[in-house]
Amino acid sequence: MPAVLQEGAPVDGAYHERTGPRHVAIIMDGNGRWAQARGKPRLYGHHAGGQRVREIMEACPDLGIKYLTVFAFSTENWKRTQAEVSGLMSLFRRYITREAQTLVDHGVRVRFIGDRIRLDETLVRLMDELELLTADNDLLHLTVALNYGGRDEVARATKRLAREVAAGRLDPERVDAETLARYLDTYVLPDPDLVIRTSGEARISNFLLWQSAYSEYEFVDTLWPDFTRAEFSRLVANFARRERRFGAVPT
Repeated sequence: MPAVLQEGAPVDGAYHERTGPRHVAIIMDGNGRWAQARGKPRLYGHHAGGQRVREIMEACPDLGIKYLTVFAFSTENWKRTQAEVSGLMSLFRRYITREAQTLVDHGVRVRFIGDRIRLDETLVRLMDELELLTADNDLLHLTVALNYGGRDEVARATKRLAREVAAGRLDPERVDAETLARYLDTYVLPDPDLVIRTSGEARISNFLLWQSAYSEYEFVDTLWPDFTRAEFSRLVANFARRERRFGAVPT
């Protein structure tokens, strides 16, 4: 797995600015509360949230965004009720089946990150097929974090790296941060420039812990099903006014 040069990352101690984010990651929070406020079951909110993903995804190319990563289901979400978890898994299967051709036609390349071992075989097969079906697309790279947790990702990456060391294919003295990054689920992606969380919660919830070390953050009160293209555009515009130093100082 080759190392990936991160656009906007510090080089030789310098810092770099971009006029807008190339990679946006979103913690899509608030589906359940949105549904409950309307007297509906939580899955009604998750369905509405899925529709919102399409609208935000369609806005990305016009905003200069090449990579969009969304947090769909965390390693901690298994703690929810069996009914909600089962409903979510069914929703994921239906979404992939329904949206596959649209994603192909719109030039979207889809990747899934996270541990697939606990997911059911049908869902994993659909994920594999969608990744293969969209592999040649390049207008927008959509990454879906499914059964994903940042700590779990680093732990799995460390295990893979340790096996390489044990097999004699990797010198432990040459292991550094860049080496470990090549074993992460996101090794082919640039780090996110901007991370957005909806619903008023101001925490990162184990999302892209390694990759977001120098990301800019936006925490907004809007519940995810109410998050509009206009608000998304405003946050992207706000990013352009930020000065990213990566630990350095302006010259």
